[in-house]
Amino acid sequence: MTDFQALIVEEHDKQYVRRIGCRRLQDLPDGDLLVRVRYSSLNYKDALSASGNRGVTKRYPHTPGIDSAGTVVENRGGGSLRAGDPVIVSGFDLGMNTSGGFGQYIRVPEEWGVRLPASLTPKESMMYGTAGFTAAQCITAIVNYGVKPEDGDVLVSGATGGVGSIAVAILAKLGYRVVALTGKSEDAFLERIGAREILSRQTFASSPEKALLRERWAAVVDTVGGDYLATAIKSTRYGGIVTSCGNAASGDLPLTVYPFILRGIHLVGIDSANTTVAKRQELWQKLGGEWRLDFLEEICREVPLADLGSCIDLVLASRLTGRVVVNLG
Repeated sequence: MTDFQALIVEEHDKQYVRRIGCRRLQDLPDGDLLVRVRYSSLNYKDALSASGNRGVTKRYPHTPGIDSAGTVVENRGGGSLRAGDPVIVSGFDLGMNTSGGFGQYIRVPEEWGVRLPASLTPKESMMYGTAGFTAAQCITAIVNYGVKPEDGDVLVSGATGGVGSIAVAILAKLGYRVVALTGKSEDAFLERIGAREILSRQTFASSPEKALLRERWAAVVDTVGGDYLATAIKSTRYGGIVTSCGNAASGDLPLTVYPFILRGIHLVGIDSANTTVAKRQELWQKLGGEWRLDFLEEICREVPLADLGSCIDLVLASRLTGRVVVNLG
């Protein structure tokens, strides 16, 4: 019997309470792959799970954490991952209804594990986490669509958040002129990571009465949804591409079909949870290689498990900038 530390979310009198407590390996779900988690990271979906959002997590008590990086303890499935191998486990059902990376151990299906690239440490992989992986998916869609830096501005919404900040930084590294859309006063931060222009969310008018707006964006990375996504689509250039990966503002899309049938706009949905392992391996190699950011430490902060609760509160209040990496000891 092995006890380990974890963030535990419990329901008491219709209120959800978070605490750091002991769990046992025997309490973990079935799965061939047992991993000792060294680092995790904090995402918006984690904050929702930690606050009792039943659309994310159906059963409590629960340990959130959709990201984890650590070391294989055992693999009963007989696959290529062996005891002692460094591994990333993120997405799928981890941290949603399967006990997640905010605990020192996880047990998951073997096919959820991705070998950690030699170019990344476990901590560095969690500096990217699902946020960086999702940003990489958006950028891959834009690059594969054929948008080049000389084609025009690329808009990134929610630019101070996890996905947004990494998208800004990688796009800038690749030579694109990035325009950052944000609701926060973080101009110095955004300029430091590569934004060439900053727009305030308060002035990014939705103009619901207009089906189309002046063409501006060659491509868009949208992390917030709602009116902001609608406005971005309406103002994307003829034949441009818009990637959609979040709904922090709204899950609604108040829009007509005209941007699609008159301008040929390409709207691409991005899902990181169920991406194939082969694609995951490819993107993690890019994040550790040609797309590697040299200033990850500047956009991340490391916290122990004991301090995670206050960071979750910041996410829920939309007051967190950059990335939070959780050290599980």
